[in-house]
Amino acid sequence: MQSLLLVIALLAPTPLAWSPSIRGASLRRRVVAPVVKGGESRALIIQNKGGGHGELGFHLALTLAKDKGLKVTMLHDGGPDALTGKEPWDSYGELKDAGVELKWADLSSCTTAEALEGCGAFEHVIDNWSKKAELAAPLVGLAQEWKCGSFVFVSSGGLYLGESQPMVETDVVKEKADLRGVENLLAEKKLPWTCFRPQYIYGPNANKRDSTDWFFDRIVRGRPLPIPYSGNQLLSLTNAVDAASMISSALSNPKAVNQIFNCGTDTFYAYGQVAEMVAEVVGKEADVKAYDPEKFPDLKKGAFPFRNTAFYVNVDKAKEVLGWAPKSDLATDLKMVYEQYKALGKDKKEMDFSTDDEILTKAI
Repeated sequence: MQSLLLVIALLAPTPLAWSPSIRGASLRRRVVAPVVKGGESRALIIQNKGGGHGELGFHLALTLAKDKGLKVTMLHDGGPDALTGKEPWDSYGELKDAGVELKWADLSSCTTAEALEGCGAFEHVIDNWSKKAELAAPLVGLAQEWKCGSFVFVSSGGLYLGESQPMVETDVVKEKADLRGVENLLAEKKLPWTCFRPQYIYGPNANKRDSTDWFFDRIVRGRPLPIPYSGNQLLSLTNAVDAASMISSALSNPKAVNQIFNCGTDTFYAYGQVAEMVAEVVGKEADVKAYDPEKFPDLKKGAFPFRNTAFYVNVDKAKEVLGWAPKSDLATDLKMVYEQYKALGKDKKEMDFSTDDEILTKAI
């Protein structure tokens, strides 16, 4: 039945639901032949070795294997030896227990096509690694040969110019950005593709914790929190488990074909609110100090973990089209994040707050 629906969706004259300026976009739909024999119910994830994408890929592999019942292979950048010593790598035993096959490769010295030689065909392909069109091209070529049923590219919410808030999928993006080049490449190819633009990912297996730990670092030590402007700017922080469930909902889903979706949560918080929530978890007061970032043009990266102005995505399209809904709650999750923070010894770590001290001399 799903195959029939996919054929119908590809034949329907529905316009692409993203910027009409996208290079090479075609409104023509086509009938997709069945996946090459041997690829049925197989899913391939090309995995980034770090950042929010790393944790997202970990949970996506678990979701596809355990909830979708797919045979999952993860081609992991950073090889040829397995990476260890950080999350989510140290939890990869869970992937093995779920039946996920891990294949390590140094993708800086070979293409994805070369690394996948002899692995057979896959019905579903998730590119959670490519940063440029030329890096994605070999995988796209393989997906075409396999006649894959779903090709998902994990892009970024950072593509938006942010001219209005919250940002929706038809908003203006940075057309010359490398990730936009990958999106354009897919629009030119005859593939049942879907793109997701995640933003500000956190979770139980993160190796990039700046978005939450910035607040814990200061509140745990009783230090003021220098936050740009009023602190009322909104943002969305999304649990990687929710992001993975959204992406998984696109596989074999005719409604997801040739669509772009923002990938985030539907609850927004002000910077100052996040500070208060963290303070409640820690059991201390949040001493927020507002400052004008324009007075500090040379601040080094990381002085504040978010943009100075509001920058958050709207996920109504994913909720309406994919029937998806987030299940996580930031206030509850922060308790988990704090326990991990202490387990990592970050509450005892020596830290340099000289940049904070410089900002605080001109606090509003």
